[in-house]
Amino acid sequence: MTPQNCRIAALQMVSGPRVGDNLATAGRLADEAVAQGAQLLVLPEYFPIIGAADADRVRAREDYGRGPVQDWLADTARRHGVWIFAGSLPLTASVPGKMRNSSLVFDPQGACVARYDKIHLFGFRKGDEAYDESAFIEAGETPVAVTTPFGRIALSICYDLRFPELYRGLGPVDLILMPAAFTETTGRAHWEILLRARAIENQCYLLAVGQGGRHENGRETHGNSMIVDPWGEILDRKLKGPGVVIADLDHQRIAAIRESLPALAHRKL
Repeated sequence: MTPQNCRIAALQMVSGPRVGDNLATAGRLADEAVAQGAQLLVLPEYFPIIGAADADRVRAREDYGRGPVQDWLADTARRHGVWIFAGSLPLTASVPGKMRNSSLVFDPQGACVARYDKIHLFGFRKGDEAYDESAFIEAGETPVAVTTPFGRIALSICYDLRFPELYRGLGPVDLILMPAAFTETTGRAHWEILLRARAIENQCYLLAVGQGGRHENGRETHGNSMIVDPWGEILDRKLKGPGVVIADLDHQRIAAIRESLPALAHRKL
């Protein structure tokens, strides 16, 4: 079946510690995106909660398949008749005291049709700034791509961006999704460069949707959500604050680029 062109939207947020408030914000952004014709909506990493400490996210875990955040996602997808890719939310892990950082995919009927658990766990230390996701997250093991009416879509989360072999291992895709809560320090240095590189080398569209601003816990996330085409051109972006980034995914554009520069066919390794 020939994949359809579609309008895709990134819903940038600045999530806080109250799940209900974050879902209300996500709902308003979803309404705005759908009003602009979006058929595929993507939320950022940790869209339901960024609390004062990592333990707040662990306490907000849901069992896979049930819970208020998953119910909200299913209802919103069904109400609007759109695909929703839920950047990430905390799900129960097999290890007590830890969580899975999971991206879920809901179809227009509200069914959850795919799940990806973040494989690469972020670690960073520079001066007073330090992060160690392995302390509270159980890593995933399996790369995931989802086949939709709009093409084949690669799932990934935040730190995965630095590992190009993840995407190459999935084979050709039409769209890479990159929901994130990139730090301002690393985002300012590397975010845009890495996003455009992943789109160029895989000759596909890339939608990156970040947390973007100063959170109640004092943390600053980079934001700069954007949609990049297969030639590395930025089609739309938003630097900071809640808002919608939107663009059209055009399969003719993908085909033309792969025909004129058949790099994927030239691979040797």
